[in-house]
Amino acid sequence: MSDQQTGKGINRRSFLRSTAAAGAGLAFSPFLAQTGAAGADTINVALLGAGAEGQVLMDACRNIPGIRFKAVCDIWEDYNQKRVSRMLKAYRHEHNKYVDYKEMLANEKDLDAVIIATPDFWHSEHTVACLKAGLHVYCEKEMSNTLEGAKKMLEAAKETGKLLQIGHQRRSNPRYRHCYEKLIDGAKLLGQITCVNGQWNRSKAACEDLGFPKNAVIPDATLEKYGFNSMQQFRNWRWYKGLGGGPIVDLGSHQIDIYSWFLGSNPKAVMASGGVDYWKGHDWYDHVMVIYEYPVGDRTVRAFYQTITTNSSQGYFETFMGDEGTLEISEASGRGTAYREAWVPATDWDKWVKMGIIKATEEPEEEKTAGDAVLDSRESPKPPSYDIPVSMDNKPYHQPHLENFFDAVKGKAKLNCPGEIGYETAVTVLKVNEAIEAGRKLEFKPSDFEV
Repeated sequence: MSDQQTGKGINRRSFLRSTAAAGAGLAFSPFLAQTGAAGADTINVALLGAGAEGQVLMDACRNIPGIRFKAVCDIWEDYNQKRVSRMLKAYRHEHNKYVDYKEMLANEKDLDAVIIATPDFWHSEHTVACLKAGLHVYCEKEMSNTLEGAKKMLEAAKETGKLLQIGHQRRSNPRYRHCYEKLIDGAKLLGQITCVNGQWNRSKAACEDLGFPKNAVIPDATLEKYGFNSMQQFRNWRWYKGLGGGPIVDLGSHQIDIYSWFLGSNPKAVMASGGVDYWKGHDWYDHVMVIYEYPVGDRTVRAFYQTITTNSSQGYFETFMGDEGTLEISEASGRGTAYREAWVPATDWDKWVKMGIIKATEEPEEEKTAGDAVLDSRESPKPPSYDIPVSMDNKPYHQPHLENFFDAVKGKAKLNCPGEIGYETAVTVLKVNEAIEAGRKLEFKPSDFEV
């Protein structure tokens, strides 16, 4: 396929490359489904991995002007690939379909970027190959299920000069960015952060065998070629060591990434407990509980995290506790509140309300006693609460992070989660599994986070 030409007579890919290097912005043409045609400034994208997460990312891209899918690659030809291809055709994205990513890279000469949503153990090989083929890469988290693989990804990005965004999407979430930039780093509403707590609890029903339609089985030779010994393992790869990194990587990495971001520090130590206590046939732990130690100035901040796969109580959230206030935040849109410690004068927070950093809510009712019980002097009254006045504007969770990636491709922005940050998070999270195996506290060295 020949490159489309700009008015200057240079090809579209060169145009995108030169404007990105110069930091200039490109005006995207309207989304293809609305125009039926692609302009010279359209970004051509391949989707590598068309499973559940790949479809989520593709759906989020539908709302971003100027993105055109040119190729879909997935080894489940009769299901994942077919389903996503059908959707793209409905949106008038003319594209080619592939099972082998090498064939895709060899044949598709007009691509600018690729979105990688394959199982974790493929991330490194896929990312390195795509970067070396001259493509910018958006790779789902976890960056890799091994540090060796993550290093290769980062080295390839440095070598090629191509963009590598890791899919820790909270880094681009406007609510999280507001909380960090305005509430924590700016107003310092929480005072000194002294403790962090977070969790992601999933019910048993969300963690059972995914199954598969019997009339859409991948041939054994194909499964073996791509690292799976059965359809059952292919569908449930997150259960197996060597394929995924367990629930602490699959779920916890999103939130532990926020710990490091909001604290402005990488941890110095970690201890953890986990085991296969409930599920049968799993390599990875069903419950994990972790304590990190973060150096913040001349203090140590201790951070607890848990993820369980048998009960969904209280869902998922992160809580940052300081000596003057608390922030509870979650990607779930209905959860985002700041609490002022009762001893802090309301006037200290009123100015931040006026500036729109927080939004006042109704004062809590006085604590009531039950029966003839008397409020214990050691009990604390319910703290006054304030809402976070920023929303996602009905965007899918991944859309702002993808927008950031494509804006960076256009030269209009810097990546919110480049490979360097993704690598630091991988170091932080993968150490948990080591700590469980060792049964003791493990230390980090500053050099651990460098490549």
